[in-house]
Amino acid sequence: MPVPQKQVCSDFRSASNSLKKLLPLDGKNGVPSYGTQSESNHTNRINSQSGGTTFDSSVGAIFILSIFILGLLTPLPYCSRFMIETDIELLKGIANQLRIHSITSTTAAGSGHPTSCCSAADVIAALFFGHMRYDAKNPKYYNNDRFILSKGHAAPLLYAAWAEAGLFPVEELLKLRRIDSDLEGHPTPRLVFADVATGSLGQGLGVGVGMALAGRLDQLDYNTYVLLGDGEIAEGAVWEAASLAGTYKLKNLIAIVDVNRLGQSQPTAFGHDIGVYRKRFEAFGWRVETLDDGHDLEEILEVLSGVGINDQPLCILAKTYKGAGVSFLQDQENWHGKPLNKEEAARAIAELQPSAKSGIGVAIPAPAARPATNNTSPATYPALSYKLGDLIATREAYGTALLRIGETDQRVVALDGDTKNSTYAEKFFKKFPERSTECFIAEQTLVSVAIGFGTRGKVPFASTFATFFTRAFDQIRVAGISTANLKLVGSHVGVSIGEDGPSQMALEDLAMMRAVVGSVVLYPSDAVSTEKLLEVMALNRGIFFLRTSRPKTPVIYKNDESFPIGGAKIVRQNAGDKITVVGAGVTLHEALKAADALAKEGIGITVVDAYSIKPLGKDVIKAAAQKTGNVVVTVEDHYAEGGLGDAVAGELSCEGVKVHKLAVRELPRSGKAEELLAKFGIDAAAIVKKVKSLV
Repeated sequence: MPVPQKQVCSDFRSASNSLKKLLPLDGKNGVPSYGTQSESNHTNRINSQSGGTTFDSSVGAIFILSIFILGLLTPLPYCSRFMIETDIELLKGIANQLRIHSITSTTAAGSGHPTSCCSAADVIAALFFGHMRYDAKNPKYYNNDRFILSKGHAAPLLYAAWAEAGLFPVEELLKLRRIDSDLEGHPTPRLVFADVATGSLGQGLGVGVGMALAGRLDQLDYNTYVLLGDGEIAEGAVWEAASLAGTYKLKNLIAIVDVNRLGQSQPTAFGHDIGVYRKRFEAFGWRVETLDDGHDLEEILEVLSGVGINDQPLCILAKTYKGAGVSFLQDQENWHGKPLNKEEAARAIAELQPSAKSGIGVAIPAPAARPATNNTSPATYPALSYKLGDLIATREAYGTALLRIGETDQRVVALDGDTKNSTYAEKFFKKFPERSTECFIAEQTLVSVAIGFGTRGKVPFASTFATFFTRAFDQIRVAGISTANLKLVGSHVGVSIGEDGPSQMALEDLAMMRAVVGSVVLYPSDAVSTEKLLEVMALNRGIFFLRTSRPKTPVIYKNDESFPIGGAKIVRQNAGDKITVVGAGVTLHEALKAADALAKEGIGITVVDAYSIKPLGKDVIKAAAQKTGNVVVTVEDHYAEGGLGDAVAGELSCEGVKVHKLAVRELPRSGKAEELLAKFGIDAAAIVKKVKSLV
């Protein structure tokens, strides 16, 4: 039965609530519904959502006329984009075909989550074959509607949808989870249609916020759809993201929650009580629509056609059943993450096959032709103008550099976690508010939103105190799996921050960031190296972490110095040096003080700036060590585990180099920076003492 799908039909409930304030209603709560069975269903739907009040046929006629006029007055693109006809029976058939693919692929793989796929199959069929605008042959097209499968374990369903959309042969689905296939257990960007890796639950909505913000910035009209599971939204990161989306009124962001009641080990906390979820999303500023039957395609499309009607993000709560469509699976516990055996799969397919239909060849609405955003990098950045000896904190130099490169690089966007007056990101925020996003004190979302911007061709710089990035380590870890373009800048590192005490001191951040696959970890020592390294970060794709310090340090490099990734700088070296001392950040300057003190006693040391912690400037350090008897002392404002010392030892110990580590080895405390450096054995005096013990 073809059903005209109109934008005006989408918000029947909101419109009816408004009109009922103006139109005379009967004195009783309800009169017989009018029109056809389909119209009756629509009217009942209105009544159920608006408190049970109905109106007579004459008022109904006025209501329909008013809705028609409302549709004509609705501004583009929202009215025009949904004026299409959708074959409901075809969509039902496609949903069952997606279920069949999900079952057959997981059975062939011997693992997977077919029941989680079945609960969301109708929503996916409606999105991919009756609602979203996208080029099925070009998933990366800049104005395609975006889709994030936040409940990543339902990957077979996503793969099936793209196969039925014609992107690749359906036969490939049978390679699910094989080592020779990119159809992995959870989606990753090895697949052209997956913008990010999902599977660690609770992250998709935050990424969606970033993608929606990028669309607004670029004046594109794509929408971002995020499918979440009801168990997943127990994650706090979901509510961080929900809060931010509501704050910024992201009308182009749609969260769809598959409320199928069952988790992995037991039912979810609230089961099918959709009212609980409604109140929570509404409290964060979302418009909420509920699907009492999340398998009713007509109802799903009606709600979807209301996307973008006001200035709020939209949450659709769909009451579904795990294993829907298969009698012996539906709403049954202990099926999560369990494939069907061949006999069970045959039984399930026998139930689904009679009504299953292919989506191949179904017309998919094309995205609007909007001007593409210029996301090319500039040829050069403005020159630096520092003077040797100037005292400037590297955190301040970061703010200056961000503004400088942002003036010529339109790809650069800045994000901060309510620390921009300390990270100095406020310089960029003041000059380019349209390219700046305050994520407030919500570091998980800070990182996820930055990842979302990166998927849309932006170069996102996200800054906060480095220690607070530890809260978002899972987001950073999954960013590695996503091969994300993500630039993190952490300030206030080590005991050198002073009086704020250990809770504010980043002493684990180098270890954390070194552990992320594909990451680059940089630690500048002066303003010039900070600015130059920021240029490197902007011009190279990948996950970068820049560690900046609170104390002011003197400029030691000329403005035209280069700092390639994987390099190191010899800043002090003389013939006859006894020891090579490797530092970075504030400890480099302590090493230079130690060199001056030791020189007065006739002891020479080579001082190396290991500004690139990962990849390490191994060759530079090794060459220096070979001239000092293969003895190296590392000194770092970081715990002894996983930082600079371990990086140097890991690279050079196999080369016969002996590495001695000076690092923070006990719980620090408040105090002045110089007092703390001394107390924990990483100041110039400690270096002098260590060198003397080795010569």
